[in-house]
Amino acid sequence: MLLLAALVATTAWSYGFAQIYPVQSPISITKSQRSARMTCEIKVSEEMFESMAVHWYQQKEGRAPERLLLFSDGKLAVETGFIAKRYMAEKVSSQKRFILTIKDVIPDDTATYYCAYWDPHHDIKIFGSGTKLIVSSKVSSPPANSEILQKEHENQITYVCLVEKFYPEVIRVTWTDEKNEEVTDNVVKGDTWKATKNEEYSIGSWLTVPVENKDKKYYCKYEHESQERSLPTQDFSAKAAPQEDDCNTSGNSTVFNRDHIIHRTAYLAYIVLLLKSSMYYFIVLFFIYRMWTVTKHQGKKA
Repeated sequence: MLLLAALVATTAWSYGFAQIYPVQSPISITKSQRSARMTCEIKVSEEMFESMAVHWYQQKEGRAPERLLLFSDGKLAVETGFIAKRYMAEKVSSQKRFILTIKDVIPDDTATYYCAYWDPHHDIKIFGSGTKLIVSSKVSSPPANSEILQKEHENQITYVCLVEKFYPEVIRVTWTDEKNEEVTDNVVKGDTWKATKNEEYSIGSWLTVPVENKDKKYYCKYEHESQERSLPTQDFSAKAAPQEDDCNTSGNSTVFNRDHIIHRTAYLAYIVLLLKSSMYYFIVLFFIYRMWTVTKHQGKKA
């Protein structure tokens, strides 16, 4: 889903400047009928926004993105292969937003939709974060449980943020500090996995900080179409729980302080990461070997 944004970001930084990326919401839409409405917010200058043309792309699973329509000067141009009367585009200047509405959704509309605009200075098309439309009779459901586990090891503290049993699988998880600034260093986000047979998914994210920062509070924030929450880390060393208590409850989240549960979770997380790293390592070695073999074979022919 983020492939387009990542590619464009690389291109933008190669020119030596940061781009203004469109922010799309909601992150996903799940419904079986009626219309689906998604927004694209672009925080550029008022003058630039008023003269801006926006492109909307549709990307189905396993396929390349395909341009759906162009909205410019209040006029809508739908690409060949799409039924024009099913799409409506709007522009809200006061909020610097473009809106796409897909009328009477059908299963074939299931895809991720990206908005994009051209940077007039360097002729680069900038893509948004995307909104995934899921046409299904199954209703979206918020996470059944969300918690932060903590494990201190030598001179580091690892926080494991678990968000469990939600639908659909589209979710965004980030870490922030006490100043509400995003933390990206030493953060690992796992892939979503199917937790049950009922199409429910779970995800984990890990933040590692120096033990000197144990008095600082960090927040695990997740954004799902049915719920948004921010979970604070807890200072277990400052709050010793009674031996008979299995857990401490803060708000609607449960933060376990049993050492063996925390250790097991952190251990499994590191095992998964280690296996992934090993797999990528062997794949790279395989391709290097193939290239070396071909080069050696050509050298013998010469």
